[in-house]
Amino acid sequence: MQAKDIQRIAAFDDNGQGGNPAGVWVGASLPPAADMARIARAVGFSETAFAAPEGEFWRVRYFSPESEVPFCGHATIALGAALARAHGDGRYALQLNAAAIMVEGRRDGERVQAALQSPPTHSRPADASLVDAALVLFGYTRADLDPRIPPALAHGGADHLVLALSSRAALAAMRYALDTGRKLMLEHGLVTVVLAWSEHPQRFHTRNPFASGGVYEDPATGAGTAALAGYLRDIGWPHGGRIEIVQGEDMGMRSLLTAELGDGQGGSIRVSGTARML
Repeated sequence: MQAKDIQRIAAFDDNGQGGNPAGVWVGASLPPAADMARIARAVGFSETAFAAPEGEFWRVRYFSPESEVPFCGHATIALGAALARAHGDGRYALQLNAAAIMVEGRRDGERVQAALQSPPTHSRPADASLVDAALVLFGYTRADLDPRIPPALAHGGADHLVLALSSRAALAAMRYALDTGRKLMLEHGLVTVVLAWSEHPQRFHTRNPFASGGVYEDPATGAGTAALAGYLRDIGWPHGGRIEIVQGEDMGMRSLLTAELGDGQGGSIRVSGTARML
């Protein structure tokens, strides 16, 4: 297995532009973990998904350039596009390391409309010491936070720290040292930090530092979106059943994600968007 065997697909693109590139490998059986890690490093995208059929489902594992991650939303969307192109439109059952989810893909010319059902979601308030360390990391103060959305640890297949900011300017000003961010995220078991600003109750702009995987920032993060949406539901945010996410603008890779959610705590989040071959 070589890097040339990987499909390269941008997930959550914006009308054929932007999106988050992911690697996708589909084969008869999963390679050894060491080989998957090696290929993910060679591909260099924030995540590469590896999938193989096992009975009624597809066994899936995700690798960043530096580590295996339990769940990756944009790579799942890319996988849904790859499966739809190879096996036809429809829904596909996926078995992850610690969860069973669904992905669907429907072809639309050269692009694919894709959606995933996240693992169960849950959230809890973030410890003050972690929040203080994160604010220092990104150069913020508590005055930069949106008091309507308190800092939280949110889970949607992986753990994320959610920091809601009070202005779009604060979101655009995000800067941090990669090594320091990696240390903080690994110490607290965080896959990413979700930095979010609410344009209005159903539309958010977000940025996702992914230092734990050796990536400064992701332009589209389905797992982070699921975690954020689940947390907003938990605190009674007026979501109206649907939240739109704009991500990647400050990277020049504008991406669009949609999260659909109900009112029941702990439920899965449906995250959808489009994907295109690179």
